[in-house]
Amino acid sequence: MKVTLSALDTYEASFTPLVVIELAQDVKEETKEWLKNRIIAKKKDGGAQLLFRPLLNKYEKETLENQNLYLVGASNIRLLLGAEALGLVKECNDNTMRAFTYGTRQNFKGFDDNNDDFLTMAECQFIIKHELENLRARDEKMIPGYPLAKLYPGKSLLRRLITSGIVIQVFPLHDNEALKKLEDTWYSRLTLKYQPLDNIRGYFGETIGLYFGFLEYFTFALIPMAVIGLPYYMFVWEDYDKYVIFASFNLIWSTVILEVWKRGCANMTYRWGTLVMKRQFEEPRPGFHGVLGINPVTGREEPLYPSYKRQMRIYLVSLPFVCLCLYFSLYVMMIYFDLEVWALGLHENSESEWTSVLLYVPSIIYAIVIEIMNRLYRYAAEFLTSWENHRLESAYQNHLILKVLVSLATLLITSQILNQIVESLLPYWLQKRHGVQVKRKLQALKADIDATLYEQVILEKEMVTYLGTFDDYLELFLQFGYVSLFSCVYPLAAAFAVLNNFTEVNSDALKMCRVFKRPFSEPSANIGVWQLAFETMSVISVVTNCALIGMSPQVNALFPEAKMDLILIVVAIEHALLALKFILAFAIPDKPRHIQMKLARLEFESLEALKQQVRETVLNNKRIFLPNDRKH
Repeated sequence: MKVTLSALDTYEASFTPLVVIELAQDVKEETKEWLKNRIIAKKKDGGAQLLFRPLLNKYEKETLENQNLYLVGASNIRLLLGAEALGLVKECNDNTMRAFTYGTRQNFKGFDDNNDDFLTMAECQFIIKHELENLRARDEKMIPGYPLAKLYPGKSLLRRLITSGIVIQVFPLHDNEALKKLEDTWYSRLTLKYQPLDNIRGYFGETIGLYFGFLEYFTFALIPMAVIGLPYYMFVWEDYDKYVIFASFNLIWSTVILEVWKRGCANMTYRWGTLVMKRQFEEPRPGFHGVLGINPVTGREEPLYPSYKRQMRIYLVSLPFVCLCLYFSLYVMMIYFDLEVWALGLHENSESEWTSVLLYVPSIIYAIVIEIMNRLYRYAAEFLTSWENHRLESAYQNHLILKVLVSLATLLITSQILNQIVESLLPYWLQKRHGVQVKRKLQALKADIDATLYEQVILEKEMVTYLGTFDDYLELFLQFGYVSLFSCVYPLAAAFAVLNNFTEVNSDALKMCRVFKRPFSEPSANIGVWQLAFETMSVISVVTNCALIGMSPQVNALFPEAKMDLILIVVAIEHALLALKFILAFAIPDKPRHIQMKLARLEFESLEALKQQVRETVLNNKRIFLPNDRKH
């Protein structure tokens, strides 16, 4: 018999806090009570059926600052049923990966009814986040106590509470003991070693684990280009030979590393369970809105929105806006080039100290203008992507990345070291300083409280919020672009990228553990649209390298009177190289053979189980109608 939440009492008097909700200081009591009731109410009554309590009781609030902080958790049974609803995949006793079900829980490796560590803390926090985000309005017309905060059926309550300023933030708590163990094996000792990717995934989730896995893989993949680039830089070669050899190796390198990464990614995500996770049935993102109805696939109640309206918004508004911004950024770049030529000409004519300083002015102005444009464009891109009303979080992220990739990249390469200082060391120092202040305050008070938990929550709520892996992937994307496009011109590009990434691993690890709030785990089966972005850049690199060969003086000397013949030959070579590139991509399977076999086996078993279910249904129907047939 299928176990449902409605049939179970999942209440516990005391619970392990997993998530913190911070409310504004002036929130009305009726609003707090309404929010509490919606969170703890049963699922059949429109609640989340979670556990909820304030960080401080009434006496403690009088002794300490009233922070309006609340703790959210869940019973073990509630979390297990939530894992089943989300389709989390776990390893079975027969070493296969299957979607977890509460009814067959004993078949999964490591499960014990007496232990509550079957699900990782990151998975538990992901389940709670999912339930909070899917609390939706039913018959409420407004948030109690706030008549201007309107609601309609299907509206995400958490999103409305945040946009109305009632909820300040929602964040998961760190597990200090597990975090210390992770730090000891990750970055506390500056040695050249592989990262503990399984431990990173277990603590931060698959999205973060995949980023650090790709960062490590890409850094090692850059080493061959760096090794080849050093002798090119140190010794004098004929330009023609340099271009041809480098371009040929570039073609093979850029194609092979991306295809091999797909295979390594498939290995990791199968082991983590997300490769076989059925994401097409995931529930809509909190920002998705529409008329409340029944999903025809899942049978669940959720907002419905016509896809043609979304497509019209994308192609009639968003796409023209992005093209206009791209044109404007290219126009600003042309102005910058004109200023560079003007400053250079002025310096050549007078060659004074003033004109020497003037040479840097166009770059400084351009950097400031581009930074302002980037910030404005990113805000507009986020607004447009939200306005397009994508149902799934993955679709929202993909469309946002595609928009921002055209206009955000200008300054990242030149400011990598500065970024590491500003984003890692400075916030870490400020965080340590704030921690000392909190400890002094607690020592001065004699309140009977759980000082350790109070201190942890107060410290973590002041940490910087992690906004996702976009900027991290963008930096790697730019590195790949510079190496694949311009390594012929500057052979040391790969070597500098390798040196930067060895420090990037440690600085990013420090940020994740000590600077940022713990991000919510998010299941991922790959690096998403970034794979397409890298592959597109590798195609562009073929065209660019062929153009560099065609423009070299040595090649032009071979065709002094037949420039059209030269162009046709370069284009023919470029097409041949592109054909070779696609043949390589096709010849290298995206998934290793043993992973393909395991996935095929799972699909076969699912089909057999479906057939067995159909046969049982037919037999049951025969048993029901057979007596009536005999009477006739």
